[in-house]
Amino acid sequence: MAFRSRPRSKSDDESWRERLTPEEFRVLRKGGTEQPFTGTYNDCKEPGLYRCAGCRSALFSSEDKFDSGTGWPSFTAPAAEGGVDLRSEGLILRRTEVRCGTCDGHLGHVFGDGPADRGGQRYCINSAALHLEAGAPGRGYPAGSDSGRSDPC
Repeated sequence: MAFRSRPRSKSDDESWRERLTPEEFRVLRKGGTEQPFTGTYNDCKEPGLYRCAGCRSALFSSEDKFDSGTGWPSFTAPAAEGGVDLRSEGLILRRTEVRCGTCDGHLGHVFGDGPADRGGQRYCINSAALHLEAGAPGRGYPAGSDSGRSDPC
């Protein structure tokens, strides 16, 4: 399922480097991937709203998180329409990249091997691209700024 994005906010590399950790910058701005089973949110069970680590837009709800066994946080769907953009990539190995619908940061990839009873999608997302707003409402949550609550995981 493709989602339409809102107008993107743009910042240069220097500005992004000032507000992101080196790992967040590598993943969000340079399209990197963290090592499996190393991310903060892979085993996190806290309820809340996962936001973009770069711009704090709403991305995924803990209600849609599941253990895929892949080593990265996995979700069955975005929290709100327009929260993410999907882009096809690769010439030989075709896959679909997931990017933040607001700041265009690289989040991860989506695959068609998720739980069939929940839509069949697996959004495989880097922990470094996420910030958990603990206890926040889930699906359909507006993309505004978060409450500032710290990550519980």
